[in-house]
Order: sequence, then C-alpha cells, then structure tokens
Amino acid sequence: MSILEITDLHATVETPEGTKEILKGVDLTIKAGETHAIMGPNGSGKSTLAYAIAGHPKYEITSGSVTLDGEDVLEMSVDERARAGLFLAMQYPVEVPGVTVSNFLRTAKTAVDGEAPKLRTWVSDVKGAMENLRMDPAFAERNVNEGFSGGEKKRHEILQMELLKPAIAILDETDSGLDVDALRIVSEGVNRAKENTNVGIMLITHYTRILNYITPDFVHVFVDGRVAEQGGPELAERLENEGYDRYLTAAN
Repeated sequence: MSILEITDLHATVETPEGTKEILKGVDLTIKAGETHAIMGPNGSGKSTLAYAIAGHPKYEITSGSVTLDGEDVLEMSVDERARAGLFLAMQYPVEVPGVTVSNFLRTAKTAVDGEAPKLRTWVSDVKGAMENLRMDPAFAERNVNEGFSGGEKKRHEILQMELLKPAIAILDETDSGLDVDALRIVSEGVNRAKENTNVGIMLITHYTRILNYITPDFVHVFVDGRVAEQGGPELAERLENEGYDRYLTAAN
C-alpha cells in the first residue's frame, strides 16, 4: 500500500517583488485508495503544492519533507518521481508539437515500467481507455494536445493516468473549463482508475461540482499556504453554502 507523506512543507517562489513564501507548513498524508479533495480560494497555494511535489523548478522547497513509501521524493529528479509512482494532471496541459499521442503514451509507459509494453496488449488497452473516455481514435495520431479543446486536453490527462497506473495521482483543477458532459466522463475515468489500481488521489478544486461525481474520503481547506481545516465530504457541502470568508477573515 503506497503512502505519500507531506510534513511541515514550506516553499517559496521568486516574484518581481522578491522571494515570496507560498507554502507555510503543509501536513498531509495520502494512502492508496484514498481520495483527498484540496479546496480553497484563489492564491491559497493549492497548485503550488501540486507542482512542488512534482518537482517544478519554479518552486524552492525551503524546509519540510515529502516521502513516497518512505523514499525521499525531494531528492528525486522529476522523471524519478514519475517512475516512483507520482502522477500530475496539469491544470493547463502543454502542447508537444511533433510528438503523437500514441508515441507519447508508449514512451511514457516504457519509462515508468522500465520495459516496453507488449504491443498487442498495449494497443488494446489504449483503444479501450480511449473508448471509455469518448475519445476519437484519430486522436492517437495527433500531436500531444496540439489543437485540442480544453475538454480534450483533460481527457488526455486522465487517459495517461489510466494507462500509466501511478501510485499517487495529483489532479490540479481537472474540472476547470469542462462542460457537464466532459466533467462526467473525466470523473468516470478517475473513478475507474481508482477502482482498477487503488491509486491514491489528491484532487485540487475550487468547486464542489466535481465532488458530485468523485466522492472524497477527506476534504482539506487550504488557506494562506496551509491546511486550515479538514473533514469528510460534509465539509465540502458546508463550503458550498458558506464559502471561504470565515477562513480568510481568520487568516487576516
């Protein structure tokens, strides 16, 4: 059973005004099979947490620790983190001109597993996953995210998650920009991956609408770079009704 443990994590970013501390002591533990919803207002540090764990060079970890199954994640390169079982679905997936989706997926699978998947099984797996996500098979021969709509990019992120089978998946505002149908299909993909692989999920979102499809085991309210409150799904319902004002008032 995989466990991601984040302990007293602090991180900074360079701005035109100088160094700014974004994460101010984050404690969070995610176990295999658990879904943790990270909610909070804009600018609270939710996405910074995701990218800091993934190893984005923009963010400097100044103190604290992140471990995956006892191994020091912060000592790993970005690709080593991926091979160890960490996966990040980005809020704004980037285009990769000149690299087809099929080549990208097979190369990623080979890198993560340490060996190339058997071609016949792999083709079948990709085809089935694309069908489940209502993706046109022609997308396999298109360049990664090039000319994709917002919904198509998000489906491609979940396609990667289903095929790469990570231990811990960090989904950074996967619901942003999705219409009702795309939100349902993407959510079904997340639920299917969890059911099939027991992946632990960190689901970052502003809104409760995705939680109508993906039921969290835990909800964490993120304010001013730290967890201000945590609870079960009922906490998300309270946030829907009350918003974040009382947390912001307390932080100020």
